This record gives sequence, structure tokens and C-alpha cells, in this order.
Amino acid sequence: MVLRRAAVESPKKVAALVDLVNLPTALREFAGGRSQMSHLSFFLGVWSHIKNNNLQDPTNRNIVNCDEKLKTVLLGRSKVELSELPMLVKLHFPKVFKS
Repeated sequence: MVLRRAAVESPKKVAALVDLVNLPTALREFAGGRSQMSHLSFFLGVWSHIKNNNLQDPTNRNIVNCDEKLKTVLLGRSKVELSELPMLVKLHFPKVFKS
């Protein structure tokens, strides 16, 4: 529902999230060898990796304790706040200007 409303209000922003992008080598390894992926599906993959491997700090659920695989995506950081996740993932997806 939110994505549908966002598509009506600002279609270019939604297109940037769902367009396929060629992944760099480090991200391909994290994505299971896939060479192309959208920004949104990659972020969902990061989130599912965090949930499946129980990487959230048990005392403070706003902190993610990164394993070696996740460190490759999150710039080598061992701990990341949940609020920083979108920004760190976004760094791997440079803005492409279409003419």
C-alpha cells in the first residue's frame, strides 16, 4: 500500500529502488552469486540475513552485530545501528542520472 502511494506521488524515486543494477563483486557474493539486483530487494536480503542469523543484539534490538558476511556489505563495521542500515546499503547503489 505504501509503495503504491509512493509510486503515484514520486514515480522516479520508486523506479530507482526497483530498477535492476549490476552488483559489484563483494555484493554478488552476499547476494548468492546474482549479478543484478534492485536496491530494494538487496536491502530486503540484508534484513533477512540479519533476522535468519539472529544478529540483532539481544539487549538492544536497535544494534546489529555484524558477522563476516555482513561486514563486506556494511563497510567492515562490527556493529551498526538499525537506523544506519539504509544509508550503508545505499552507498553501494550510486545514483544514475538518465537523460
